[in-house]
Amino acid sequence: MDPTSLAAALAGVQMSNVQLAIAAKMLRMNADAASGIVQVLDAAQQNLASLANVAAGVGQNLNITA
Repeated sequence: MDPTSLAAALAGVQMSNVQLAIAAKMLRMNADAASGIVQVLDAAQQNLASLANVAAGVGQNLNITA
């Protein structure tokens, strides 16, 4: 093999390593985002459950024009 092809192969390997690192980082970011969405949905479900015991008609006459 000539030096030019060795240099090209080395550059290709380096670039593939960079691409793999970026892909791994993106997968971790997606997993973190999914975890955050699950936490928000869980909190919303807990809030909704606490409002289930509120008497009928509560909050209907709320004035929000101020």
